[in-house]
Amino acid sequence: MSAGIDLALALVARKWGEAVAEKVAENLEWREESFSVRKATRDDAGEILACLRAAFEPYQSRYSKEGYEDTVPMTLDHRLKTMTIFVAVSQSGDVIGTIACAAHGSEGHLRGMAVRPEWQGKQVAEALLQASEEELCKQDCRRITLDTTEPLQRAMRFYEKHGYRKSGQIADFFGMPLHEYVKSL
Repeated sequence: MSAGIDLALALVARKWGEAVAEKVAENLEWREESFSVRKATRDDAGEILACLRAAFEPYQSRYSKEGYEDTVPMTLDHRLKTMTIFVAVSQSGDVIGTIACAAHGSEGHLRGMAVRPEWQGKQVAEALLQASEEELCKQDCRRITLDTTEPLQRAMRFYEKHGYRKSGQIADFFGMPLHEYVKSL
């Protein structure tokens, strides 16, 4: 919890007791929900695909059919063979977020960042990004790239906030502009 929330709850506890402070925290959802990040296994594939669908469904109408199918694939077989996939898992064991990364010499690449809508804004994306960047550092990458599409303005702001910059490279992604972002490590 943030220092401000901790202070407010301490004041409530002092004035009305711990039980009241506990109830306030629960009712106002001030408690951060706990999750962990780990490498995915083949057993996670179904939940990863469900997470991708949930995260990208609001943008489906802004994607070309082929672009959406590439972003939200029917299977993860290729990614599981060629990339390291991380998942964020809730305390109850549900996959709530995912990202994939791969090293190609001294350059790493990120793909498929997705966080279930109800978990967005709760530091899940930050934790996934950190795990993938650490993995790529271990593989001696000095630079990381990722690609994103124009409908994902929130994602663009997120990456920029975390040190990624547009490279100026724009590719065609099934009829959609695909913007490359890059970060030096």
